[in-house]
Amino acid sequence: MSTTLFDKVWDSHVVRKIKDGPDVFFIDRHLIHEVTSPVAFLGLKERNNSVLFSGRTFATADHNTPTINQHLPVEDPLSANQLKALEENSAEWGISHWGLGHQNNGIVHVVGPENGITLPGATIVCGDSHTSTHGAFGAIAFGIGTSEVEMVLTSQCIMQPKPKKMRINITGELGLGVTPKDVALFIISKLTTSGATGYFVEYAGDVFKQMSMEGRMTVCNLSIEMGARGGIIAPDEKTFEYVKGRPLAPKGADWDKAMTYWETLTTDEDAVFDKELTFSASDIEPMITYGTNPGMGTGISNNIPSADQVEGGEATYKKSLDYMGYAEGEAMIGKHVDYVFIGSCTNGRIEDFRAFASIVKGKKKADNITAWLVPGSHIVEAKIKEEGLLDIFHEAGFVLREPGCSACLAMNDDKVPAGKVAVSTSNRNFEGRQGPGSKTLLASPLVAAATAVTGVVTDPRTLL
Repeated sequence: MSTTLFDKVWDSHVVRKIKDGPDVFFIDRHLIHEVTSPVAFLGLKERNNSVLFSGRTFATADHNTPTINQHLPVEDPLSANQLKALEENSAEWGISHWGLGHQNNGIVHVVGPENGITLPGATIVCGDSHTSTHGAFGAIAFGIGTSEVEMVLTSQCIMQPKPKKMRINITGELGLGVTPKDVALFIISKLTTSGATGYFVEYAGDVFKQMSMEGRMTVCNLSIEMGARGGIIAPDEKTFEYVKGRPLAPKGADWDKAMTYWETLTTDEDAVFDKELTFSASDIEPMITYGTNPGMGTGISNNIPSADQVEGGEATYKKSLDYMGYAEGEAMIGKHVDYVFIGSCTNGRIEDFRAFASIVKGKKKADNITAWLVPGSHIVEAKIKEEGLLDIFHEAGFVLREPGCSACLAMNDDKVPAGKVAVSTSNRNFEGRQGPGSKTLLASPLVAAATAVTGVVTDPRTLL
């Protein structure tokens, strides 16, 4: 019988099927950070349980970490306590821990792939909604809640109903200035933020085959923003080349054995999905959001749609535009911007900083722009310096900060002030997401760079 990639990975990890209930599902890799793990470890102790497989759990500090002066004590007491708890809990249970100052430290969904923790065919969970990032490798990866973090720590399993399956195909080739971030925002604008609820999405077709691994990570990262449980892309030679030689990837005979399995991880030709959608790459241009959820996005050359052109209630739509200070029919190009943020688990990898540099090289940061350039890890930070990108940034008037989640969700000191507008390469533009009263426009690194040097929302194709 023909089966999908998702079925192959899921079914091979089911420990037990419960009649009319969820599957007991084995987890290969458990990623943890300082925000959602302390209460889970506390529950572990209260129930007199222990960590079953400490070698399958990996800890890194990211959400609460400052992005300047990381060599100094963390000033915020809540952040400091959470970071300390992660360090102590990891030490107590023999869990690998990459805290502040560690050469491998960084955002959990950046350091996992770059260190070979993320592997094809694996099941991966984390107490973080954007765990779907790892699906770029042909893994089943999704976010879990704090009680489920405790469940995985103590049993290495989770109880999970099997999602329905959706396949999204995009055919053709992307045009000038169109990035994987634009592809993801385009899909979300078509499906809305609830259009994939209950599904696990496989991305297929020419566009995804042509994408780099970093681009695929960006797409899978944003799967959650259209309501999907996660996203997955079949592994191929690009995947295997990316994984090979990573510190925690299989070596020697183990690599050969792994490859024998990984090469089977494709969707069979006649496999059936519960839902299938196809789009053309020629319909996608650089995207930007104009409202207060990721589905409220449009091609950058378009005007803001009227209420009758979008799904949802008119009152809710107008409330969103009122919050942003925008009106139906207005152009997005030329909108005033105060902040530009490049980073996060969506766009904090070296490829994203190369794209940003390609626009700002030889230009100057606009005087009205405060820019936060935050690498996703120390490894990314080192590459920025090695490749000469830091010199380009400095000459253009930009400063590189230290790794962390930064202004993605403002759990640290990087908060956009109330009333200020930020073009952000992160993943969510909810009211106050980047700071109380802040306003967020989601976009690609190219759009962010073009905006940073002009001071207003700018189509990057005019600068390429």
